[in-house]
Amino acid sequence: MAKLTKKRKEALSKMDSEKLYGLAEAMEMVKEVNTTKFDSSVDLHIRLGVDPRKADQAIRGTVVLPHGTGKTKSVLVLCNPDKEEEAKEAGADYYGLDEYVQKIKDGWTDVDVIIATPDVMAKVGQIGRILGPRGLMPNPKSGTVTPNVASAIEEVKKGKIAFRVDKFGIVHTPIGRVSFDADKLKDNAKEILSTLSRMKPSSAKGIYMKSVTAASSMSPGVKIDPKSVA
Repeated sequence: MAKLTKKRKEALSKMDSEKLYGLAEAMEMVKEVNTTKFDSSVDLHIRLGVDPRKADQAIRGTVVLPHGTGKTKSVLVLCNPDKEEEAKEAGADYYGLDEYVQKIKDGWTDVDVIIATPDVMAKVGQIGRILGPRGLMPNPKSGTVTPNVASAIEEVKKGKIAFRVDKFGIVHTPIGRVSFDADKLKDNAKEILSTLSRMKPSSAKGIYMKSVTAASSMSPGVKIDPKSVA
């Protein structure tokens, strides 16, 4: 077993590892037990009572966080020339088609979100094996395949994030940074949790939201009472 550092011991002494904290109190505690010197990400880990192997329980979706993630995301828009000006004016960091398809084939993936118009998806499909494992493949369900380029860019820049349940039935998602006020973290967390609650599959039996934990990078997790979300 790895030896606990002095910082880790101090952080653990400030919290009750068995307690289920209310959402507001949990966000205060996440800031209190943070052990990093940098402005680390705060993430939620939500274990759901679903079977991801079943199509109707493989939960995925998007949500616009009220206060954003604290990180400005870089956006690439893959489109034909008629959409490039719209992409540029809306704040896309990169835009074009053939040039970027080739760059990605050559190994470039230095971007956070890729948006594509429906008419170029045949070419985007050529790089699907590269983008898919990196979570960058445009998808209609996440709003990243759309003719409305400006609106899609605006949502991403405002704090839109995509989430999906993993093979263990857990959703991992960022809700901000340690530097955020606890109230902002709470608002963002509530938006995610409320969205997931609304997405409960009718075929899911038993307890749906089994556990919720919040944690900043390299810091102890704080257990949240799912009932405090309502």
